[in-house]
Amino acid sequence: MKKLKITLVKSPIDRPERQKLTLQALGLNKTNSVKEVEATPQILGMVRKVEHLLKVEEIK
Repeated sequence: MKKLKITLVKSPIDRPERQKLTLQALGLNKTNSVKEVEATPQILGMVRKVEHLLKVEEIK
């Protein structure tokens, strides 16, 4: 399965609580924090909900 490298580039301050909880579920709590995750449908759905706050790269 593909892996994704996701980076939090914008602050979750002044965002809806649902978006903050989604970032917390992804394991991103501070700006510029990075996580490598598998591209499962659940993860892709969470990334899609907060993609305006993230930078997403595909790892080969």
